[in-house]
Amino acid sequence: MSVDRRTRLLMTLPVTALVLSLAACSAPRPTADQIADGLEKWAAQQQMEDIDADAAACFAEHLLDSDLSNETLNYIANGEDKQSSVADRDLTTKILADNYADCTA
Repeated sequence: MSVDRRTRLLMTLPVTALVLSLAACSAPRPTADQIADGLEKWAAQQQMEDIDADAAACFAEHLLDSDLSNETLNYIANGEDKQSSVADRDLTTKILADNYADCTA
């Protein structure tokens, strides 16, 4: 490997690191209030009367404290029934099912 080639490679590393770090920061984690608002919006569209503001706030805390991606949490905060991956879909379903009785009581 020539010096020019090594120099060029080393010069691209900081740029690559910057691009990757910006990509990771592109979707900030929404707040519990934003998630709750999105859940309420989604529940209203689905005519699910058992998910009121209190239930949505309860679910939002569980979802926020989970390993769900920021992207999926932002979908939920926007009232969308969408997940960024199959793993996030499964985890969302599990969180909602596991906490349904407590959050809707």
